[in-house]
Amino acid sequence: MTFKRSNLALPYLIFLIIFVALPLVMLGVYAFQDRSGALTLQNFVKFFKTPEDLHTFIYSIEIALINTVLCFLLGYPAAYILSNTNLNKSSVMVMLFVLPMWINVLIRTLATVALFDFVKLPLDEGALMFGLVYDFLPFMIYPIYNVLNKMDKSYIEAAQDLGASPLKVFTKVVFPLSMSGVWSGVLMVFMPTISTFAVAELLTMNKVKLFGTTVQENINNGLWNYGSALALIMLVIIGITMLISDEDSSSKVDETGGVI
Repeated sequence: MTFKRSNLALPYLIFLIIFVALPLVMLGVYAFQDRSGALTLQNFVKFFKTPEDLHTFIYSIEIALINTVLCFLLGYPAAYILSNTNLNKSSVMVMLFVLPMWINVLIRTLATVALFDFVKLPLDEGALMFGLVYDFLPFMIYPIYNVLNKMDKSYIEAAQDLGASPLKVFTKVVFPLSMSGVWSGVLMVFMPTISTFAVAELLTMNKVKLFGTTVQENINNGLWNYGSALALIMLVIIGITMLISDEDSSSKVDETGGVI
């Protein structure tokens, strides 16, 4: 029996089937069933007929949008500066931004709670936004930095040779070419913000509820079918967002030949 290198992927394939594919299939099955196991769409109808859950969903999208915009406004300049500094200094600075990602998000959130308690600031929506930006900012910086750092500098040089101003070079060359990193950062910030529940509970003392908390409460209360339907709604939004981001980023890359 000859050994094939593809056999090395077998353990990973088994892992994906058991812990990724199977749970997603179970999620879809539960979402379209009632407690007796009969097929139904009532779980989704219930969501649209429950004002509290619908309001929580819309509110979570608003919080996620604000968090994504703040992370982008703070993260893009940081990534741009890091990608244009000396390599040795840049590596150290990048490591400082990445280090928080090595620490569990709950530990970082508890540290944020302790910080707000120390400076006597209230744990409210402001604390939630601060904690979300703090937790997710590295996920916006790193993908943008990777794209900017690997960007072909000949495009920039060509634009400069043709007399483009620094602002023109950035808006017509650098930013369009970095859109793949921007969309990656958006995906890594937007959807986890909607689905998070522990961060909101800790930073607001359960005064603010996000959509992830709604899903968790239904699952914990044994309402697996309704909770699965809510989770499936989030998965659909993730899929749509990824499709839009892929189309937009590819179109931006295709257009770069004409923007210079």
